[in-house]
Amino acid sequence: MKIPDLSTDYLGLQLKNPIIVGSSGLTDSVEKIIKLEKMGAAAVVLKSLFEEEIILEMDEKIHSMTNRHFVFPESMDYMEAVDEPNILADYLELITECKKAVEIPVIASINCVSSQKWTFFAREIEKAGADALELNLFFLPSDNQRGEKEVIDATLEIISKVKLTVRIPIALKISAFQTNLIKYCEYIDQSGVEGLVLFNRSWLPDIDINQLVISSGFVLSSPAALGNTLRWVSMLSGRMNCNVAASTGVHDGAGLIKQILAGAHVCQIVSTLYVNDLVQIQKMIEELTRWMTTHEFGSISEFRGRLSQSNSGNPAAWERVQFMKHFRNFV
Repeated sequence: MKIPDLSTDYLGLQLKNPIIVGSSGLTDSVEKIIKLEKMGAAAVVLKSLFEEEIILEMDEKIHSMTNRHFVFPESMDYMEAVDEPNILADYLELITECKKAVEIPVIASINCVSSQKWTFFAREIEKAGADALELNLFFLPSDNQRGEKEVIDATLEIISKVKLTVRIPIALKISAFQTNLIKYCEYIDQSGVEGLVLFNRSWLPDIDINQLVISSGFVLSSPAALGNTLRWVSMLSGRMNCNVAASTGVHDGAGLIKQILAGAHVCQIVSTLYVNDLVQIQKMIEELTRWMTTHEFGSISEFRGRLSQSNSGNPAAWERVQFMKHFRNFV
């Protein structure tokens, strides 16, 4: 049998395989991204800019200008010439330089919780040459000031303002902490975004029992985190017009294959590269190739979604939340 075709499509982009390196410290420089491409990554999501960073830098520069003796439209050029650390200009330069250095798609990323003031920067990202934009949304489940309707309204407002600003494809990376996740995703899909990424990974606290302080822990995901993403990818497969990307818990070729069988178009990986080094990308590609050859699949599309909720023949299995059936006799 000939070598299987690993190519896939995501956000209207043609990728050589379904492995994307997610937003992280692994994607914050041209040199690192060149290495990722050499290892086989099909695309990268740049390390995120935060909405607060964009607003803060703009507010500081505008305040600086208004305190000067001249204020006229051309003074906006000053913002590009200030000899100070410039997070926004550096980010745009990273996009531009990456597009010169690599052939794989470069996806920009903004971490946001509102549509206030920052959305203009999406246009600058497009001008710099980004192939797509990932909006990383996270609404705290502890925020009792926002109900389900408020979260949906805020999400749709962000999408609407950004889509009015750019023509490049947009993906939304969301949290699993939603009152009605399926309905929430349906609203997102109806808004016209091209992709949905399940799920973002939030900072998790830990407790240092020796120092008796709250500390940072559980920074990296583990393979055990695969199940939750797998469930929702499967349940959304066939319901969405947009592409679905799986993120969190994909650590090896088996996890990659499972997510595609559940219906994912691509998988974003990060933690496994920190644990196993960048060579893990090649290992996952090799494992996917061997598996497809063994099962006589010539392309990704031949088995994508084959075991999704709508295609598995046992849809209830994806909705089961109790252990009783499986662990009744567990001792």
